[in-house]
Formats: sequence, structure tokens, C-alpha cells
Amino acid sequence: MKNATIKATADMLEKIESIEKELMNLKLSALKSLSPTHKKMNSLRGILKGVQITEGDILSAKKSLYSKVDIGV
Repeated sequence: MKNATIKATADMLEKIESIEKELMNLKLSALKSLSPTHKKMNSLRGILKGVQITEGDILSAKKSLYSKVDIGV
């Protein structure tokens, strides 16, 4: 009788633990669905109005960005 009670208690604790895990997963799922996935995109249109960009500027930027990688510039 004592063994049956201990087993029943252990089974109950396992079920409670399982329910707690499911609840945590549901909470995380709900939080993920409620949280915004995209930040508002800011337009850069007009920020460089009137600026002239030359091929030399582009080559210089490529060399600066990729100085440690051979890209054939």
C-alpha cells in the first residue's frame, strides 16, 4: 500500500512537471507571436540630395571595406 502511494505521488509530480513545461512553452509561443518582428524601416531617400558619387568613391569604399579580402578590385 505504501509503495502504491509513493508511485502515485511520483506519477502526479511527473504530470505536474509536464504541465509546467507545456505552460512555459505556451507562454514563450504567445510572447513570440505578440512581439514585433520588424522594426520600422527609415527611408534614406533624400538624405544625399545633391551629392555626386563617382566611380572613384565606390572603388575607394570597396577597398576600405574589403581590404583584408581579395575581391579583384
